[in-house]
Amino acid sequence: MVDSSTAPVTLSPRAAEEVQKILTTKSIPEDYGLRVGVRGGGCSGMSYILGFDKLREHDITFNFDGIVLYIDKRQGLYLLGTMIDYHAGLDARGFVFNNPNATQTCGCGSSFAA
Repeated sequence: MVDSSTAPVTLSPRAAEEVQKILTTKSIPEDYGLRVGVRGGGCSGMSYILGFDKLREHDITFNFDGIVLYIDKRQGLYLLGTMIDYHAGLDARGFVFNNPNATQTCGCGSSFAA
């Protein structure tokens, strides 16, 4: 497991709190971590992946304040410097990716081009 200071992504305190809440209130298996990644698709070319998953062959594992993050090392370049935040406002609720590498994003914020 690699120290979170070298992770390509960081979690805001609000995002980390929400992930911890999910881990304690849902039936997430103990051997699962929070997968952060990208995949082709979406209206801007790539979309984000965020969910709980098992460790896979190409993953790098990070510990972020007790939260285990899995990031496929082949996707790290697209995520470098990304901050994941959590918003719980009247108009929207959910995780938000703030990616400095995104050259274009869609209106809904769920896909980007790099």
